[in-house]
Amino acid sequence: MSVRILFRPKPMRCGRWLCAIGLVLSLFPASLVHAQRPKVGLVLGGGGAKGAAEVGVLKVIERAGIPIDYIAGTSIGSIVGGLYATGYSAAELDSIFRAQRWLSLLMDRREDLSAEPYKVLNDVTYVFGFPVRQRGDGQPGGMGALRGRRIEQMLDSLMGYRGFNEFGLLKIPFRCVACDFNSVREVVLSDGFPAHAMRASMAIPGVFKPVPWGDMTLVDGGMVNNLPVDVVRAMGADIVIAIDLQQDEPRERTKKWQFANTLGGWLGVGDLVRWATQRPDISRYFKNRKDADIYLHPIMPDYDASSFKRASVEEMLRIGEQEGRQHWNELVELKQKLSPGRTIVTRMVPKAEADRRQRR
Repeated sequence: MSVRILFRPKPMRCGRWLCAIGLVLSLFPASLVHAQRPKVGLVLGGGGAKGAAEVGVLKVIERAGIPIDYIAGTSIGSIVGGLYATGYSAAELDSIFRAQRWLSLLMDRREDLSAEPYKVLNDVTYVFGFPVRQRGDGQPGGMGALRGRRIEQMLDSLMGYRGFNEFGLLKIPFRCVACDFNSVREVVLSDGFPAHAMRASMAIPGVFKPVPWGDMTLVDGGMVNNLPVDVVRAMGADIVIAIDLQQDEPRERTKKWQFANTLGGWLGVGDLVRWATQRPDISRYFKNRKDADIYLHPIMPDYDASSFKRASVEEMLRIGEQEGRQHWNELVELKQKLSPGRTIVTRMVPKAEADRRQRR
């Protein structure tokens, strides 16, 4: 039995087939056509002046070509992270750290009044340029001597210069951690003005005045979460690089001091006393440290949170960079995972050569 062919399609040229395939693929989401690479989160811990070491580590991370998709920081880590999320490179952050007169900046000192033993301007009393009293200050009193206005103005200026003075405008999604002093609970800040949030995250109780935020009173996030790996995980990070500035090894406290908790309840500060006696932040710190995929821990026994002298900052920048170089193989392995099939340099480029390439 013969079969009669009623229709015979004309053969399509190769170009037409490619166009047809492209049209079909365009109908599907890109995520179905190309497997997305893992998302990388960067965690920057708190530690005052020791944040210079975080900048040193970032210089090595950049040389390895690691893309950063999410950033979470606490205290000085929020300052480094917020500026990095704005688009400042590690080299630019290096210059910022070296150029600032940090102690004057943090203490709101007016350099033009540094020779004046006593001066009152705009209802503010200055002693050798340091503000000691201000009439009508609306911030909560009795909890900190320093207002931190100059540091916030500096941060707002740096971020505004790049045109990113709101969380939603940042180049890299960013969160910073603060603590509600009234309830001693974590507050993850993700909207509003980043400079104001960063100022809240670094408000060390007893040193800086806390920051009013709605019905909360915000202080340094290090009280509750000094290495916020869990925060960046919640943002969507698959792989986490954490830089820890903690120097002493904290001990977990599991014993509950019932009498102190009861007494704190009678005095109306039960939450604060409960935190001081149980220290839930310590167990959280150990958990977060263990959950990091690449954990960097610059060792700086000779420096503390107040080591803002220029020579100290320069040395901590060097220590941070050295710590990053010691983890070079891990960073290269991560880069290979993020870019399969590409040839990755497996040796650490000498610093002088890397700097020369960066200037090109």
